Amino acid sequence: MHDLRWIRENPAEFDRGLGRRGLLPCAEQVLALDREWRRLETEAQESQAARNRLSREVGAAKKRGEDADELIREIDRNKEQEAATAAKAAELRQQIDELLAGLPNLPALEVPDGLDESTNKEVRRVGEPPRFNFEPLAHEAIGEQLGLMDFPRAAKLSGSRFVVLKGELARLERAIAQFMLDLHTTEFGYTEVSPPLLVRDEALFGTGQLPKFAEDQFRTTDGLWLIPTAEVPLTNLVAGEILDEGALPLRFTAWTPCFRSEAGAAGKDTRGMIRVHQFQKVELVSITTPEQSETEHERMTACAEEVLKRLGLAYRVMLLSAGDMGFAARKTYDLEVWLPGQNAYREISSCSNCGAFQALRMKARCRPAGGKGTRPVHTLNGSGLAVGRTLIAILENFQRGNGTVAIPEALQPYMGGRKEIGANG
Repeated sequence: MHDLRWIRENPAEFDRGLGRRGLLPCAEQVLALDREWRRLETEAQESQAARNRLSREVGAAKKRGEDADELIREIDRNKEQEAATAAKAAELRQQIDELLAGLPNLPALEVPDGLDESTNKEVRRVGEPPRFNFEPLAHEAIGEQLGLMDFPRAAKLSGSRFVVLKGELARLERAIAQFMLDLHTTEFGYTEVSPPLLVRDEALFGTGQLPKFAEDQFRTTDGLWLIPTAEVPLTNLVAGEILDEGALPLRFTAWTPCFRSEAGAAGKDTRGMIRVHQFQKVELVSITTPEQSETEHERMTACAEEVLKRLGLAYRVMLLSAGDMGFAARKTYDLEVWLPGQNAYREISSCSNCGAFQALRMKARCRPAGGKGTRPVHTLNGSGLAVGRTLIAILENFQRGNGTVAIPEALQPYMGGRKEIGANG
C-alpha cells in the first residue's frame, strides 16, 4: 500500500515510479479523490461540532424554562446531514484505498529501467558450470530413468503440473530442506517457524497477493487460501502490531508446501518440475527498521547464496528491472542456478526488499526505544531456497554417464551417508 500523505507531498515522484513499472500516472486522480474526501471529512466534523453546540444550547434553554423545540429540530437536521456527509466520505475513502491497493510498490532508484527480464542486470557469477563427456539430460529424464519421478501417476491423482517422488528422490527432497533449515537457523540466526498453510483474506492482502492476484491462488470452499509461499504467514506474524525497534530485525524461516495455480503460466515449462502447482520451499523473512532494510537485503541474499555455494552449484545474481519485479517489491535480486539440461540459468530464489509497502497494508509499525510516535517497519522476503528447483539442479549438475547421480557432500549426512543415487533408489 502507498502512503497517501507521501503521495500528497511527492505526486511527481509517485507518477515517475508508476511509469517505471509501465503504468499510467494517477497521482492527480488520487489527489482529486483525496481533496474531496478531506472536504467531506471536514464538513462532517463541522456538522458534529455544530450539533454539540446546539445540544448545549438546548440544555441551557431548558434550564431557563424556554422552548427548545426548534433547536432540537435543527439538531435532527444536522444529524441527518452529518450522517450523509460521513457516508459519502467513507465511500470516497474506500475508492482511494481500492485504487491504491491495486498499484504495485515503486522501484528503488538503483533498480534498472525496463518492463521485462531483458533489462535485468547481472551483478555477479559464482562457480563454473560442470562439463560432461556425454550429453546431459534434463531432470525429468533423469528422474524417470531412475524410476523415482512419476508424472503419469501424479496426473492420474491430481492432473497436470504435479509430480510423485519416490524412494531416494523423496528422501533427497527432505534432506535438501533439512540442510537449508539447519544452515539458516544455526549459522544465520533465523528462527524456525511452523506456520498455518491456510490463511484468511487479510493475510494475502497484507503481503500483496490480494486483490490483484486472486486467480493465482487456490481457495477453499470456506474462504481460506492455501499459501503460495510461507512469506504470507511469516510476514503477517507482525500484522497489526507495534514492535520495539530495539528488538529488530526479526528473522523467520519456514519449510512448507506452497500452492500456486500458475494461472498466468499457460504453455510455460510444461515438462518436469520447474513450474508445478505444489512444491516445497524454505522461506526467509525479515522485519526491520527502515535504516536496516538495505543492509538486511544484502545479508538475506548472501544467506541464500551460501546454500548454493555449499552444494557446489554454479549460479548468477541478477538485479531485476522495474517491470520484472514482483508486485510488493521495491528491489529484488534473483539467484539463477545453472541447469545443464536446459543449458541455461534458471531462477531458484528471489530476495526482495519491500520497504514499508507490506507494513502499510498490514498496519505493522515500530517504536523507537524511549522515543515517541511510531512508523512502519520494513519487510523483506526470499527463498532460501526453492527445494524442488534445488533438487532439479542437483540431478542435472551431478548426473553421471552411467545413470547415477552423485549426492553433494553437504547433503550426505542427511542421506544416511549415501554418496550417490542409482536406479530405483
